[in-house]
Amino acid sequence: MKILVTGSAGHLGEALMRTLRKAGRDVLGIDLKPSPFTDRVGSISDRAFVRECMADIDQIIHTATLHKPHVATHAYQDFIDTNITGTLNLLEEAASRKVGAFVFTSTTSVFGSALVPPAGEPAAWITEDVVPVPKNIYGVSKLAAENLCELFAKRHRLSVIVLRTSRFFPEADDDPQMRSAFTPDNAQANELLYRRADIEDVVSAHLLALDAAPRLGFGRYIVSATTPFQTSDLADIRLHADRVVQARFPACAALYAAQGWRLFERIDRVYVNTRAREALGWQPRYGFQDVLDSLRNGTDIRSPLAREVGSKGYHDTVFTDGPYPVM
Repeated sequence: MKILVTGSAGHLGEALMRTLRKAGRDVLGIDLKPSPFTDRVGSISDRAFVRECMADIDQIIHTATLHKPHVATHAYQDFIDTNITGTLNLLEEAASRKVGAFVFTSTTSVFGSALVPPAGEPAAWITEDVVPVPKNIYGVSKLAAENLCELFAKRHRLSVIVLRTSRFFPEADDDPQMRSAFTPDNAQANELLYRRADIEDVVSAHLLALDAAPRLGFGRYIVSATTPFQTSDLADIRLHADRVVQARFPACAALYAAQGWRLFERIDRVYVNTRAREALGWQPRYGFQDVLDSLRNGTDIRSPLAREVGSKGYHDTVFTDGPYPVM
């Protein structure tokens, strides 16, 4: 069974290629950029290129995309061409060839403005039932691509799973206030409480989705580390999340102090992965307790796969005011 991975030079694409190759799977990686994990170089917006790459393909994992960091450096049309037209090209070719499973990597960014409640309200409990309110072209284009996936599942009987992934990249935050207040490791450890996943867990969710797609037909699932919070915590974490975390993890204060780390004082949303765990049989391995265990043992808080893939960045240009410009 041959698997096509789009975006094979990117963070997730490379992680998937490494994992699939190591398992001895028959896999073809495509990307705009040459890399040790890219077998064919070209654009998914080029229908002829997509058609050529689809020969003998049985399953597709579609990770190729323009990301949020490209919003300030790329035109709206670029997002349409890659995120929407590119996805449409892949879906049409997959449907015409009766591909067995199609997994689309989406993002929790599609929720947009729904992620931050009004002042004075509890933190948002983000499940798949929350109605997306995209706030930039990235979110708009990814949501449109999701809807194309659903259309092809319903009208063309293509087995499609959409995974709304939370943060898994290792780069520093785009917010200058966050960068000045927290080291990347500190901030990303905190995010595992509510809005981040380790890339090894993101890969395992994608591979499980491939297997589950024919059984499920279609589904959208949030992929994020399992939060320790409950709905009863939402009012408290919006005001003093650090107290809630310290009460739940008594060893946290000393372990963080030894690193010179701090918890976030407030948290405004919590991603809930319950449906992904139930529908896909997904069991994420990495979460906040693992961070504390790693600090206690003096080991890296990241998975071996995350360390292998490392940091890639999103632009060839180096910016003086942050990892990427923001609009």
